[in-house]
Order: sequence, then C-alpha cells, then structure tokens
Amino acid sequence: MIWREKRVLLIVLGLLLLANTLFFFTYRVQYVSRLQDLDARQEQSEAQLDQARNARITAEQQLAAYKKVQADLQVLYNERWSTPMQRLTALIDEVKRLAAASHLQPPSYSFTNGESKQVSTVPSTKGSVGTNTVGIAFTVQGTYEQVRRLINLLELSDQFVIIDSISLGANGTATDKMLTLNIRLKTLFKDVRTPAPAANRQL
Repeated sequence: MIWREKRVLLIVLGLLLLANTLFFFTYRVQYVSRLQDLDARQEQSEAQLDQARNARITAEQQLAAYKKVQADLQVLYNERWSTPMQRLTALIDEVKRLAAASHLQPPSYSFTNGESKQVSTVPSTKGSVGTNTVGIAFTVQGTYEQVRRLINLLELSDQFVIIDSISLGANGTATDKMLTLNIRLKTLFKDVRTPAPAANRQL
C-alpha cells in the first residue's frame, strides 16, 4: 500500500508536525508569560509615575505655601512692624483718634522702650527677630460704654497694637457711673540695627 511505501516520509512529517506542535504551545506559553510580565512592569511603572506626580504636586504646594509665608513675614516685618520713624507717629495719632471716637480724652501719654533679644545672639529664643517693643500707657475717665468702645476699637485697629494690661476702677459715687481706665498698649518695631529674619530673605 501507499502508506507503507511512504512510511519513512510520513514518519518524518509526523515528527515535524509533533515538533511544530510542541514548539507552538511552548512558544505560546512563554509569549503569554512575557506579556503578563510586561503588563506587570507597565502597572508598576504607572504606579511609580503616579507617586512621582503626587510627590511633585505636594512639593509644589509646599513651595507655594512657603513662599506665601515668606511674603507674609516680609509684609509683617517691613510694613506692619516697620520702624519707629515710619510708624510711631501714625500709631500715636491712631490711639488719639480712637480715644476721641470713644469720647475719652487722656490728659497725657507715657512711653517705654524695651529692646528684644537679637537673632544673632539667641537664635533659639522665641520671638527673637530683631525688634524693639514700645509701650504706650495712659489713663482715661468715662462711662462703661465709653471704656468698652475704646477697648473694642483698639482691638479692631489696623495698626499693629497689643493691649498689654488693663486696670479698671470706680471713680466718685455710685450714681455718676464714672470709671477710671488705666491701659497699657505695646507694639513691635523693626530694629534697623539687625538683619531681617532669615525667612525674609529671598530664595
């Protein structure tokens, strides 16, 4: 028969077919495994990229926040605190204006000057940023409503002023309802003899 005559050829073809089949399935398994590895590497790379993107966004936000704090410190140190020559007269005028708005007239004002510790000598001291503390003290007499209005106006003032201490006492008889207010204010001024805080300097 023909298959007997072509037996060698058929055996060779069968072996080639078997070898091709084995190679196909082996290559397919390896190919699928390589595809899975590539997919896993792609997912890992995308996750690392997302982490890097989030880290960059966080760093940019922190930098923007730092620059805002730096700008706010510059405004506080150079404008809000400023120097006595630039702001003291305006501060005194403001205190007088608020007293007049409360219908109170202090007969006199007293001033004290206290220098804060410098940055260069005690860098770890809280509030040591090269400033001078100036105190303004005065006494007024008026009704409770007038005294309360003055304190409220001082707290709402655009000037950088702090109510340091208050003492209140009754004056005269209980019928006139007059009170004596002893108040001490204080403010900070930039010390021109010392450098600005490190946060003031440009990057």
